[in-house]
Amino acid sequence: MQQAHDFAEECRAVEDLIAPLEPADFLRRTQFKDWTVNHVFQHLAVFDRLALLSVRDPETFKMEWARIERLWSDGRTLCEATEVVLEGLGGAELRRVWADGARDLADEFARTDPRLRVAWVGPGMSARSSITARLMETWAHAQAVYDMLGQRRVNGARIRNIVQLGVNTYDWTFRNRGTEAPGPMPGLRLTAPDGTLWCYGEPRDDALIEGLAEEFCMVVAQTRNIADTGLRMTGAAARQWMAQAQCFAGPPHDPPAPGTRGIARPPV
Repeated sequence: MQQAHDFAEECRAVEDLIAPLEPADFLRRTQFKDWTVNHVFQHLAVFDRLALLSVRDPETFKMEWARIERLWSDGRTLCEATEVVLEGLGGAELRRVWADGARDLADEFARTDPRLRVAWVGPGMSARSSITARLMETWAHAQAVYDMLGQRRVNGARIRNIVQLGVNTYDWTFRNRGTEAPGPMPGLRLTAPDGTLWCYGEPRDDALIEGLAEEFCMVVAQTRNIADTGLRMTGAAARQWMAQAQCFAGPPHDPPAPGTRGIARPPV
């Protein structure tokens, strides 16, 4: 599966990002829900392991997810539940555990039938969709760390997987909020990291979104408010979608408020 190789490539880029971090850096808080860097990688490590178990050992997957649900229902946040599961693991050892687990996950899915149905914490899905979701979540959570460190990310063609997730979840974004989509999906004209044009949907002058593919990914993965991007929207449907786009599973989440997520400026 190409998506498994894309996931591995994304994880290598993130591993390079955090390799120089000192122990104190893992305790720094990001703009995402005030999570520390430790919280970000605890979350990724636990859910990567669940995805691996969904293929290798579905029964153990059910047991481990049930344990997290119990911790969650006892009044802990999901962030706190994953911290308990990993017994407070942090710093360089957490980096190693996450990176090793991500490599195992990529290797497993690279040899898995893309059509295999696997269980998940919500509805089941194909193996291809599962590893694509792991890529998206890794990319989205890592953005908070890039921002905290004041680093501008260099994206590659692999973010097209996230664009596709955004496209695939157009109708679902509205259904998830108990409403109907305001018509067919607006057309997309997105500039890829290499400068080529990625186009989706019917070309319509009254319903169109144009701009950088990476900024579209940021909006659908809710790492940026639409107001903090250069995306250009034409028509009410385009504006409605970008105001509440959500390419990840779960109950409706609102995007970050304008001005609350961005690359941190170095101290003066």
